[in-house]
Formats: sequence, structure tokens, C-alpha cells
Amino acid sequence: MKYLNQITKVVFFTIAVIAIFAYTNEEGKTPIYKNPDAPIEDRVNDLLSKMTLEEKFWQMFMIPGDLSDGKEKYKHGIFGFQVSSKGKNDNAAEQLMDYGPSGSAEEMTNKINEIQKYFLEETRLGIPIIPFNEALHGLARDGATVFPQAIALAASWDTTLVGNVGRAVTKETKTRGIRQILSPVLNIARDVRWGRTEETYGEDPFLTTQMAKSYIGAFEREGVITTPKHFVANVGAGGRDSYPIDFNERILEEVYFPAFKAVFKETGARSVMTSYNSLNGVPCTSNEWLLRKKLKEEWGFEGFVISDAGATGGANVLHFTAKDYAEATEDAVEAGLDVLFQTSYNHYPLFWEAYEKGMVDIKAIDEAVSRILKAKFELGLFEDPYVNAKDAAFWNGHKDHQDLAREAASKSMVLLKNENEVLPIDKKEKVALIGYDAKAARLGGYSGPGNEIVSIYDGLVSKAGQGNIKYVPGVSIKEENYTIVKKDFLSTEKSGKKVEGLSAAYFDNIALTGKPRVERIDKEVAFSWTLFSPHEDLPYDWFSVRWNGKVKGPKNGNVNIGVEGNDGYRMYLDGKLFIDNWKKKSYNTIVKPFEFEKDKEYDIRVEFYESAGNTKIKLVWDAGIVQEYKKQINDAVEAAKNADIAVVTAGINEGEFRDRALLDLPGHQEELIKAVAATGTPTVVVLVGGSAITMANWIDDVDGILMAWYSGENGGNGFADILFGDVNPAGRLPVTFPVDVAQCPLYYNNKPTGRGDNYHNLTGQPLFPFGYGLSYTSFEYSNLKFSKATITANESVTVSCSIKNNGAVVGDEVVQLYIRDELASVVRPIKELKGFQRISLEPGQSKNVVFELGEEELSMLNIDLNRIVEPGDFRIMLGSSSKDIRLRGFVKVNAN
Repeated sequence: MKYLNQITKVVFFTIAVIAIFAYTNEEGKTPIYKNPDAPIEDRVNDLLSKMTLEEKFWQMFMIPGDLSDGKEKYKHGIFGFQVSSKGKNDNAAEQLMDYGPSGSAEEMTNKINEIQKYFLEETRLGIPIIPFNEALHGLARDGATVFPQAIALAASWDTTLVGNVGRAVTKETKTRGIRQILSPVLNIARDVRWGRTEETYGEDPFLTTQMAKSYIGAFEREGVITTPKHFVANVGAGGRDSYPIDFNERILEEVYFPAFKAVFKETGARSVMTSYNSLNGVPCTSNEWLLRKKLKEEWGFEGFVISDAGATGGANVLHFTAKDYAEATEDAVEAGLDVLFQTSYNHYPLFWEAYEKGMVDIKAIDEAVSRILKAKFELGLFEDPYVNAKDAAFWNGHKDHQDLAREAASKSMVLLKNENEVLPIDKKEKVALIGYDAKAARLGGYSGPGNEIVSIYDGLVSKAGQGNIKYVPGVSIKEENYTIVKKDFLSTEKSGKKVEGLSAAYFDNIALTGKPRVERIDKEVAFSWTLFSPHEDLPYDWFSVRWNGKVKGPKNGNVNIGVEGNDGYRMYLDGKLFIDNWKKKSYNTIVKPFEFEKDKEYDIRVEFYESAGNTKIKLVWDAGIVQEYKKQINDAVEAAKNADIAVVTAGINEGEFRDRALLDLPGHQEELIKAVAATGTPTVVVLVGGSAITMANWIDDVDGILMAWYSGENGGNGFADILFGDVNPAGRLPVTFPVDVAQCPLYYNNKPTGRGDNYHNLTGQPLFPFGYGLSYTSFEYSNLKFSKATITANESVTVSCSIKNNGAVVGDEVVQLYIRDELASVVRPIKELKGFQRISLEPGQSKNVVFELGEEELSMLNIDLNRIVEPGDFRIMLGSSSKDIRLRGFVKVNAN
């Protein structure tokens, strides 16, 4: 391997030398920017002085792609490519990017080397690209190891583990030639309805900061640029993604800025991605206060700012603060945006127009390009952008990384309930394993496809043998009261022939009048035109459509059939008006029973109009739904009756563009759990997801509950380690679990209320608090000590206590330190996490745990937003969760 590395480096060094001599100035001297010994600032200035406006523009333009659509398109260079992949992303935004297959790690590396060779040798100035990609919890590419989702890593409360994961992902990333990751997510998940909670490190700024520093540091130390996102907050009212944010500077500084500020100043993150939403009335992508004044001037950020995919045009398409793409580009670049992230090469004319017309201040352009070039010089890409493909093949999916993924999975799982010590179980027990997620092995958003994925079923069989595991699929994790009427049951006439689907006539008005603007065959009526219209010739918020054809009876007897979607629809069946919902009001599902004859065809017509945008419309029925899920539940009950223990996996649907209005288990999973538990067989529920789940309807019926998250490609083995007691669970919740969705947003570090915090019919207390998690053993806290009882504002105090394992098995305890300012000049949170340590103890073993509290931990923002440590008493609390406080004492701060 070393010999191959040496050969490759010699070859590529020779190429680089040839390239240097190929470009000389009029005096025959090598340009300063091609001199690796010259100061980077001089190299940047020299190269910038030689660039045309078009070359500068292309250094500010990044897209998914490669050179397969024609090298000549990129003769002026480009910032970088997100080279093609078939990563397993469940995200709507990612689906906009048609990556295509990437092949093996080795093939991808060779491709990136070829791309770099083109830009170095065949473009005028020889500027290399920055190949970039997603690496939230593993590189989102074929062959790369998939670790537990980010929220699961946070649930480990183990910064050493997260650093190890970061190093493994760095190795798999850099050996492919990828030099920037669009990760991690540092948004604070204060509202668990947000579909992207799974991508975060939870609700707390301190925990998020520690996790982020551990993960980001691994990349930046090895010369891979990280891009924390989305700057600065992108979940608004109702837990909805990209909703407008109206936060004053205090809450930004106290809650949403700390993690970003820390990774820029302490860990060296060299890029940042803006969020889609607006902040205080200005789109974040063109927010001068946020990007230029706060980030670059006040914080001294020297890296580059990129937009989220397609966000620059959002000012005119979504926010309506720019008249066109050119003006949106002008606003964004002059406000401090450095790189335009788009989803296609074909989009570039929309943004180039602002440059071509001289709309963008050249000083802003030069500043942005300088930041980009500086990063490329720092990475050494001008001298050696190439990597050895054999290294990529060796490290991607390496066994050590798979073993680490297993460790991370087991360390992240949180035991929420363990009545009568139902867990762990003996390997000889007969297990009824029930549920979709037992075999699905879902990996979560922004994941690669993984390697030899181990499901929960696989993990249990590997440990206990197939004879002891009886699997039944249970019910779907999706809402299945109704299903879309599939094309097999729909038909129409086209050119005298019968075809699948319905004929569709689209009108550019809301009255179905005049000549249709668009006519086509729609295979099914199942559309969600949220940001776009049905056709480019139609306004997205002013059109109507008529679907005509036949529907075939699915069975003999009554079937509930109708429409789900925006109001403004009506349906005719068998020549009669069947549903009349023509008045615009809301979003509804209206179905009615219709007596079908199996395979008989009936005339059907559906009419719809849209006058406000954000269109959703589906033709649905319940054919076969009830019978199917009832049978699935009965099969599960029978399996449970013949087992020693029932393990029911249950999961949620979430992700980008998939916020949750309800937090309970979707579909008929709760009914399944209650039916299995009613058999009397001890029942454990394993929850698969990346956010909080409400469980009031079934929590008292089951014996055990384990939060498994999205546990990565080796999660099944990690779960089996926990279930059979080979590993003692010690994960802790990084988000608060509410009793009911009506309590949201609910988080532990709220500020005091002016009166009470209860509802008339519900308390303000959570179901499971932040920091909560059980163990197979118990721990005793004692001997709280302070190195000083009194300190000055610029001094620190050592806090220590003794932790003892009182149980019979080895276990980890996560010791959490919270503080409270007893009397402050402005309102402070009732409790704030300021330290944590995960420690391992043998049975009967004790360990002294030490924390240091100083100016950073005790400081606050006064009324003028100046950071100070105010004199007075601070309550110091040590415990096993934010509510389970075991020790308490006070430290006094005297005025200097």
C-alpha cells in the first residue's frame, strides 16, 4: 500500500510540475499564485488579478455533477462539484439533485482525480475544484460506512466516541478526494415537531457545541472543510421547516449562535451554509446583519459562506423580496454570500445576469472569490489535489469503522422504561419480533446506502439463533386509512385505445373554462405541487384541472372512495355528483361508501381548482386496508402468545419537508402494541426515529421501551448487545419528550414564567426529560465538593463528586452538571447544562468526577448584551438528567 502511494504521488507530482512550467508570465517566470512557497495572501491577490469576471463568477458557483455533460461548459472553472452518487437520501431537497450511480469508492476517486486533472491542465488559470458532499453521519456515498444518525450520536453523550466517528468519516471522505462536507447541522431542536430534528444534536446549546466541536475538529485537522448549517435557525412556528424566524439578538446569542461561534473560533470550521428561511424579515441568504456584520466583522470569520441548495433565488420565488434572480443574486452577494449552491449547471444564466450587467459590487465579488481561493490554497489543491484510489477502497467500509458503528449504536440507545427488569433477556428465550422496522434497517436522512446492513432481526438471529426468533411484519409505519387509487384501476381512451390512467385537462383559470392549456394522461391523481405548478405554462396558484375516465371495482361491496387534498374539488361517480367540496377553506379528506362490483368499470370525473398555491390533491379509497391491517395485528398476537417475550418495533415518518403535526406513532402501530401487550406476554417496544414520540395511549400497557433512533448500518448488532445484556444501555435523551404534542415547544432550559406553567387539563411537565435514560444497574452520587466556596468573576472553581455503581453489572453513567443563577439583572433559564461526563464503572466501583466552572460557564448577557459574570450565588446541580438532580450546592461570586 505504501509503495502504491509513493508511485501515485510521484506521477501526480510530475503532472503538477509540468503544469507549473506550462503557465508562465510574459517574462517567463512562474506566476506567484503557482509558487507553493509564496504566502497564501500573495497567491490569492496574484490569481485574483489575472481573473476575468466570468472566471470569478464560476468560482462562486457550485453544483452536483461532473464533466460528463461536456468539458467545454467548464472552461472558465467552477467552485466545485458534488460528484454523482446513489446515496440513500429520503430528503425532498436531495431528490431534486439527480446524482446517478457512482460505483465503488475506487471508481469515484478515479473520477475525481480526472476532474481535477482537467481543471489543473486544461483551463486557462488551472484552478482546482473543491469536491464536496454530505457527511452528516457518514459519507453519503456508496461503500461508505453509515453511523448512527446525528441525534443518536448526541444521545451517547460521549464526545470521545463522536470524535472517533468523525475521524472514521474523515478518512472515508478524504481518501476519495472529497475536501468539503456540507455538515453537520447545528440548529437547536427546541420544537420536536420539526422533521429535521434527527439531523441535529438536540435542544441544548452546550451539548450541541460539544458534539459539534468533536465531529468538526476531526475533519478540519485533516484538511477537509466542514460546513455547519443552517445559519442560523430554520425551524419556525409549529415546528415547521424554513418558516420565518423573528428572534431578538438576545435569544440568538444565548441559544442559536453559541455552537456556530464555537466551531468557527475554537475548531476552525472554514465554511457555513445559510438557511432557507427569513430572519427578522430578511432572507438569511441575503441578510447583511447576519452574514457580514455579525459573522464576518464581529466574529472575524475568515471562511466562505454558501447558500443552501437553490436558496439564493428564494428571495424572489419564496420570500418576494427581489423582483428576479438577478436582483436576488445582487442582494445576496453584497450581503455576504460567497458561493451560490445550485442543483444544475443549467441554472447559471439566472445568476450570471447580475454579474454580466454589473449589478453586483466588484468589491463584494473579489472578497468572495478571495475567500474561496484562500481555502483552495490552504487545502494544497493547486499542488496536489490527487488521491490514491486504492486508499479509498481500503478505508471505505473498513471493518474497524463497522465495529465503531456497532459501538456507537449501542452507546446511543436510550432505555426509557424497564418495568420489573424485563430487560435484559436470556438468549434462550423465545422472542416474537414484530414490526416493519425489525427488518427495514432505516438509516435516516442524508445517509449513504450502507454496507452489509445489519437489521434488528439480523442482530438477534446472530446472537440467539434463528430458532429462537419468530418474526412477523406487523403493520405499516405509514398512515393507511386510505390509499391512492392506483393506475391498475384507472383507464381512459387515447387515440382509440384504452390506456392506464385518467385524461387530464389543465386550464389557466379557476373556472375550467376555455381551451385547456395542457392536456395529458395522468396515471394517478396524486400530486403535491408545493413550489411549482402542474406545468410550466400554468401559474402555480391560478389553475384548474378536470380528470376523466373509468375506475374499476376492486371488489364486490362497499368501498369508501373520495378525495384528499386542498378544498376546491368535486367528484362524479357513475354519472352522478358524488362529492361536492367546491368552496376553498382548508385541506380535507372526504370519502363516501360506494357499492362496487368487482372488475366492473364506472365513469369517474374529478375536478379541482387552485387559487392560492401549495397544491395537494389525491384520489383515494380504503379498498383492502381494514382487512389487511386487522390480519397483520392478529398474526402478531398469535406470535406473541407463543413467545417468552414480545419485541415490537415501531417507527415514525420524518425528514426534510416532513414535519410532524402529531407526535404519536403513525398508522395502526399503537393498536398493534396494545393488542400484543394484551396477550400477557412481557412486551418491549423499540422505537425507531429521530425525534420525540408521544405514547400516552400505550405506555402503561408495556413493560419496556427502548429508543433505538436510526442506528446505522451495524445497528442491529448494537441493539442485540443491549437486548441480551452484553452491553448496558447508557444513552441519554438530547431532546425533551412531551406527554402531548400540545405542550410543544417544550424544552428543559426555559426561563421562568410570570405565573404558572400548567394547563387546565395537563401539566407543563414532560413525559421524559432532557438527559433522561435508564440502566441495568444503579448509581449512587455522594461527596459533593467545591475547591472554593467563593470566587471572583475571573476565577474558576473545581466541582467534584463521587459516583458508585451499586448494581451487579458493569455500566456507564452520564453525570450531568447544571447551574442556575440565583439572582440576576435579567431573566435567566431555570437550569442550564454546563458540563457532562460519561464514565464506566465495574460493580461496586467508585470514581471521582471533576468539573471546572469558570468565566465562560458562569457568564451571561446583561441588559446591554455585554457578556459578564455577575456577583451573587450560583446553584450547582449534579444528576442523572435535567430533572433527576442528586446533589446540590452553592458557589458565591464576589464582585472584583
